[in-house]
Formats: sequence, C-alpha cells, structure tokens
Amino acid sequence: MAITLGHRLRRLRGLLIPEHLNLGWGPFYSLGYLLFLFMPALFGGGESPWAEGVPYGSLGVTVLSVLVFLPLYFINFRLSGVRMVLCVLLIASLGYLLLPYNGFSNTYVIFAVAAAAFIHASLWHRLSLVCLMLATFLLEILWLGLPVFIFGITVIIALAVFFGSHYQIEHQRKSAALKLSHDEVRRLAALAERERIGRDLHDLLGHTLSLIALKSELAGKLFERDAGAARREIDDVTRVARDALSQVRHAVTGIRAAGLSTELAAARQLLESAGVSFSYALADVELTTEQETALSLVVREAVTNIQRHARATKARVELVALREQLQLRIEDDGNGGDLRAGNGLTGIRERVNALDGQFRIDSSRSTGTRLDILLPLVEQSLPVNVPRVHHLMAPR
Repeated sequence: MAITLGHRLRRLRGLLIPEHLNLGWGPFYSLGYLLFLFMPALFGGGESPWAEGVPYGSLGVTVLSVLVFLPLYFINFRLSGVRMVLCVLLIASLGYLLLPYNGFSNTYVIFAVAAAAFIHASLWHRLSLVCLMLATFLLEILWLGLPVFIFGITVIIALAVFFGSHYQIEHQRKSAALKLSHDEVRRLAALAERERIGRDLHDLLGHTLSLIALKSELAGKLFERDAGAARREIDDVTRVARDALSQVRHAVTGIRAAGLSTELAAARQLLESAGVSFSYALADVELTTEQETALSLVVREAVTNIQRHARATKARVELVALREQLQLRIEDDGNGGDLRAGNGLTGIRERVNALDGQFRIDSSRSTGTRLDILLPLVEQSLPVNVPRVHHLMAPR
C-alpha cells in the first residue's frame, strides 16, 4: 500500500513539476511560505502592536488569491522566455492587488523574485526585473501610506532568496558541465581503446592471415605435382592458425582484464561524490592478468558497498607484497556490524578462491569493516615494499 501511494505521489509530482528539472519535492515544501499570508489572522491583525498599521481585510480575499496563485506557480515551471517573465509578473501582481487587504501580500512578491532567478537570462537582466518588481511594491506602499518596514523586510528576504536560488542554479550548471566533461573523457578513452584494439588486431592478424592465404594457395598448386610438399604446407597452415588463435585469445584476455589503477580512479570519483575521504597505497609488484582482474573486481564491489551501506567518512585500499603472498586490504570506518552474504561478499569469495587465495573479513560497529585478500605471489615478481601512496581527500 505504501509503495502504491508513493508511486502515485511521484506521478502527481511529475504532472505538476517536470522531472527533467530535478527539483524533487522542493517546490512543494516552498508552498509552506503561503502560511505567512494568514499570520495577521493568527495574531490579531492591526490590533497587535507588532502589526499596527498593517492592513488585513477579508480572509476570503486571501484564500481567493491563493487559488489564483497555485496554477500560476506550477505553470511557471513549464514556461521559458517571455512567457515565463509574464508569469513572474502576474505572480507579483497578485501581491500588488492583495496589499490593500493584506499587508503580508509581500509573500507573492518574494515568490515572484525567487521565480525570476530561474529565467534564462543574464544576471543583470534578472536583477533589473527584480528591482522593477520591488520598486513597484515600494511605490504602492508609499501610495497607500503603509509602514515602510514592510518594504524593508521584503527587500531583505527577496534578495536572499534570489541570490540563494541563483547560486543553486549555477552549482547545478557546473555539476552538469562537469558530468558532461567526465562523459566526454570516458567517450574519448573508449574511442582510443577501440582504435588501439583495432591496431593490435591488425598487427596481430594481418601478417598471419596473409601467410595462411599464401601457404594455402601454394599447397593448392603443389597438390597435383608434389603431394608431400602440399601436405607440409597444409601442416604449416594448421600450425600458423593455431598460433594465431592462441595469440588472439591472449589479446582478448588482456582486453577484458580490468586495470587496478583504473578501478581505483573510479573508486575515488564514486567516494568523493559521497563525501568520503579516500586513500590508497600500492606496492611495486607485478600482477598476473588474472590477479589484477580479480583484485579490480574486488575493489569495485567493496567500494560500491562502502558508498551504499557503510556511511563511512574514511576508506583506504592497500596492496602489499609479503614473502610469498600478495595482500589487498580494504577498510573503512563505517557502521560495520553483521554483513549479509548477498551484498557481494559471495562474489568476492568465489573470485579469490578461484585463484587459490584466502579471504578474511572483520566488521564491527565501533571500528568499521576490513577486508583482507591474500593471493599467491607469482615467482617472477620480486616484491619491492616501497608503496606509492596517493592521498585523495574528498570534501566533507
């Protein structure tokens, strides 16, 4: 039932506020400021010392203004250009029309100023529109002989709301530009990788296939005259083809292998977005393709769990070379506690076991979680335990 209700509420929100704006429930929370329109009724209007000289007429007029405001408020999110400017001015006009009856009609003027921040125009053009609306409000206050402090409060709140919205929009634009930049970097990296793979396969298979074609053609010509020579050429074709198949399989294995350094860079980006301080240290040791791929996938799974479940502030990945083993340690200072096998730990254990390794986990609510992966050290690798330490501090 709760899921159905939540789905219906999100569907209603999508009908009123376009989803591509990524505003969530914020515009609905902002409607709470409409309560200021009814403050005089709650505190006695002009009879209270603090509201002396502030008009407050029929409650019905205020309710009617709210009924007019709500359609304008939600329509404004779907407009742009001149039509959006006109809608903003209509919202401000509600404040002007209601002022003789309700001194708190400046609420509508503030809503209009906040909406003006979202107009697609330069900052100075939007500020000019804001100044025009505020100046009109001041002239009406002077004409009606109302207390000038109403205007003073309106200016302070309106400018605070306008610049708050302005900087929020600028932050969203910069975040979107940064995301596009990251996407472009990934796209170019993928394009460069495809070109590299194409060159490698051309260098790998071009000469081999030419040799196979040449020997096959020669075997065909020798078949009638010298069957033994033709058979030797066919045997050479078979050998060359098998060698080529072995080289292709080796190349594909390298292509599919995930790089540990690449995975750590992705981990940095993921944890930075969650406000987690991240550091890592890698011993200068050679890994086999299978080991690097397995450790990379382990790092990916563990970092994803940290970002989703741990609620950590610090995380660290460390690879050290012991006498006969490689040790990868991944630790965080999150909430720890009981861990379910379904959160990726089973996959990590299977990858480690497939390489004759060991997997240990230590998790407590006071110290966080630590994963230790031990793999056999390849014979050709001489460990040099001088770690290259990188400290990547994410903003809190």
